[in-house]
Amino acid sequence: MRILTVFLIILLSANVSAQIKLSDNEILSAIDVYREMLSIPNNGQIEDHVEKNVSWCVNQFSSRNFNCQILETDGPPLLLASYNESKPDRPTVLVYLQIDGQPVDPDHWWQEDPYTAVLKKQSHEGDWVAIPWDTLHNHLERDWRIFARSASDAKGPDAMFLSAMDYIHKNAIQIPYNLKVIMDFEEELGSPHLPAAVLQNRELLKADHLVIFDGPPHLSNQPTLSFGARGITKATLTTYGPDFPQHSGNYGNFVPNPIYAMSDILSTFKNNDGVVQVGGWYDGITIDEATRKILEAVPDDEKRMKYKMGFAQQEKVAPSFQEALQYPTLNVRGIQSGWVKEEARTIIPSMAVAEIDIRTVVECDPELLISSLKKHIEALGYTVLDRKPTQKEKLSIPKIVTFEYLTAYQAFRTELDSPTGLWLRKAMNKATGKDPILIRTMGGSIPISPFVNTLGVPAVTVPTVNPDNNQHSPNENLRLGNFIDGIGIITTVLTTDIK
Repeated sequence: MRILTVFLIILLSANVSAQIKLSDNEILSAIDVYREMLSIPNNGQIEDHVEKNVSWCVNQFSSRNFNCQILETDGPPLLLASYNESKPDRPTVLVYLQIDGQPVDPDHWWQEDPYTAVLKKQSHEGDWVAIPWDTLHNHLERDWRIFARSASDAKGPDAMFLSAMDYIHKNAIQIPYNLKVIMDFEEELGSPHLPAAVLQNRELLKADHLVIFDGPPHLSNQPTLSFGARGITKATLTTYGPDFPQHSGNYGNFVPNPIYAMSDILSTFKNNDGVVQVGGWYDGITIDEATRKILEAVPDDEKRMKYKMGFAQQEKVAPSFQEALQYPTLNVRGIQSGWVKEEARTIIPSMAVAEIDIRTVVECDPELLISSLKKHIEALGYTVLDRKPTQKEKLSIPKIVTFEYLTAYQAFRTELDSPTGLWLRKAMNKATGKDPILIRTMGGSIPISPFVNTLGVPAVTVPTVNPDNNQHSPNENLRLGNFIDGIGIITTVLTTDIK
């Protein structure tokens, strides 16, 4: 007797809606759609990848009675899929989905092809072992996982959405509002063409509520809603030494080493407690008692977080993890100069490069932060340029740094008791039988601010994938239990009236 029965699915799923009873065939069909989607390479920098994903999405949405429009940009297009005819007496919901993924390095994956999904179970030793796909026809365990690039970020939510629509059609359920879906094919690149596209197509994209199906829930894997995300600004700093690397024996103590200049700069950014020392960095941010209660209600186990990540003491920007997310960051994400390990050479490098990312919050202006950072570096005695120095400048100015930056997108935040928030809290409770964990601001960044700022639409994220999914890393995966639950959650959101 097949184990994939409705009865066992309900027993095995603490989070699946009592209203959404997926049959074994519906689950298998949803997994088939998911595997097909995963098999299409999706690096947003490769034109052929983008074209194949656009074509696949148009076919899939059209077959589910969506009216599809390609919105051209100066880069990859956007896909707008509208489900039902506009009815003035009903609100309009815009759903944001992402389709592209991070590049892959097959050498670091536990499978031959990251774009060929593999079903795995965990052994008693903790290793992930491949199992045949046809096993699912007789047996399913919620802790089994599907490994592939974009399994969680974000083709998992995409496949859940399509399968939710299949359930709605099969059961002749009405969606009680006007529904639009916008699909982004370059989110992992920072969606550089999205702001202009939203501005150009503001009438087409006009909506009353914006729902983002993306990202992981709270680390406890409990139902979660996220009401904001930090923005991101990226900067590159370059310091200079000789025009070409020089022999450290012949010229040490004479030729300046750019690594020391870079270290001199970076070491002033934070104190020993991890608090940013750039003037005005935290200006305008206050945490009142009501907000602190919201943050304290999130059930973080900070001791376990430190244990799992392997560090002894957190930075002291704020007294808790959730409160720390309410402040802008100043992160050094990488440094490059010379050669290391087996390739190490006895040279004085010609330059040192540091890559910086700044996660911004609603209260701060990225341009002001960048300006403050430049002034901070200038106060250290450096001449700050927005380009590579000329030879004349290198010969006449002893301390030069090149500073280049780009703001990918801004932060956003929606009030927890907004109409959008109250509707989704009701839907999540209906879908899972419990009140969701409410995250005021999540740590990551998503390109939603153009919609919020240009369209004036409140946005809330409904995360459905497992927190330990290895997104952006090799061996990205999606837990089957989250996949099944996600279909139930999205179906309930799509069928819950907004009142």
